[in-house]
Amino acid sequence: MKSNVELNPLAPDWLELPEDVNAVAPAIWPAHLSRSEAGEIEIAGIGVDDLVSQFGTPLFVIDEADFRARAVAVREAFEAAADQIGTTAKVYYASKVFLCTEVASWVDELGLNIDVSSGGELAVALAAGVHPSKIGLHGNNKSLIEIGRAVTAGVGAIVIDSEIEIERIASTAGAQDKIQPVRLRVNSGVHAHTHEFLATAREDQKFGIALSDVPALVAKIRSHSHLKFLGLHSHIGSQIFAVDGFVESAKRLIAVHAELLKFGEVPELNLGGGFGINYTRADDAPELTEFAQQIAQAVEDECKLHSIAIPKLAFEPGRVIAGPTTVTIYNVGTIKDVTVTDVGAPQVRKYVSVDGGMSDNARPALYEADYSALLASRQSTAPPALARVVGKHCESGDIVVRADYLPADIAPNDLLVVAATGAYCYSLSSNYNFLTRPPVVAVKDGSARLLLRGETEADLFARDVLYQTNLANGKSKSQRG
Repeated sequence: MKSNVELNPLAPDWLELPEDVNAVAPAIWPAHLSRSEAGEIEIAGIGVDDLVSQFGTPLFVIDEADFRARAVAVREAFEAAADQIGTTAKVYYASKVFLCTEVASWVDELGLNIDVSSGGELAVALAAGVHPSKIGLHGNNKSLIEIGRAVTAGVGAIVIDSEIEIERIASTAGAQDKIQPVRLRVNSGVHAHTHEFLATAREDQKFGIALSDVPALVAKIRSHSHLKFLGLHSHIGSQIFAVDGFVESAKRLIAVHAELLKFGEVPELNLGGGFGINYTRADDAPELTEFAQQIAQAVEDECKLHSIAIPKLAFEPGRVIAGPTTVTIYNVGTIKDVTVTDVGAPQVRKYVSVDGGMSDNARPALYEADYSALLASRQSTAPPALARVVGKHCESGDIVVRADYLPADIAPNDLLVVAATGAYCYSLSSNYNFLTRPPVVAVKDGSARLLLRGETEADLFARDVLYQTNLANGKSKSQRG
């Protein structure tokens, strides 16, 4: 329905009044999500009502074909760009965005490597059958147990994040009489223009080492016979829309790379990830093929400038693969129209409460991240109303969608879908207020299957020692008084 409603002054500047509040914007939603003639949102041919009747809400739904297609497209984009400058590229799926054994197996099957940053993520990748040589281990505080596991498994690379890790990894590899390939994470000094907490390449933060310290630490790495130096690694931030930061970072890294070549081999250069996606209609994420080509061209130009051979390249995309492929379905509970009086003439913001919240999507609370929502269970002829979708937690900051236009007649028991929840939402999920984590399902060609079952209250009590002791002793609640 085309709207004649005026823009609500409470809306952020970037949020436009939609011409049709029922419309599905292709740039935001999974490739196989659409609205049926009856008005219901369908994903890969399955209506949201059917999905909810099978799995309940909240519910994460992955468009499997879209995930697979994006993974292949990203890998091919970087491989093709590298090939054009006479080198090769490794593409690591940054598993921190979302990981389970089946997703790890998809990534492996599609020819990507996998990046893990903890012993738990390493365990999942290995359990999925990913060959250890295709795994890279990150982390600013890797435990001796995690290092030992990685060396024992034979991972393809461990990223050294601080000087102390050189001795730890060398000692562990020596004890096992193995040669462990390593990269050195450096801070290029380049800051991608993102939220403060997403900036990970400046000096005053926990990751990596300063460029000025690189020569001495690489010499130290090379002094250990059980370590093999692969090259430098950098990560300049997340949700990046402009290529300039990657280009500048590559320039700085290659200058140091050229100096390191004077004293030994430096076969690789890892430029990290952080490529942005669309969360709202106002976003204009870059086309990754063009991004890859510009980065590769910058690498070639700098290598020519320093008269050195072009190294093998590596990249670590995650969000750009998983993020757009997934939606979260919620059930609407209470609705409250709040009149705001401190903006001139009184204005109304509609608060729509759903049955999840910051326990399944912490990003709005952490980063003030913006998301988009649609009424999913039906189509509406009502005019658009400025809405804020909020969760059910005991926190005023428990916001799922900070601002979007939804039909004014939205009602309890309607279903909402929130876009682009495939990256970090499940990974950051919690049991705050003792809510259970939602299930995750994959949909493809008209069928759905469970990847991760939803938690139950029994799961919440599984680690409660007194509860389990009383349960084992057969004591009832009344007997425990």
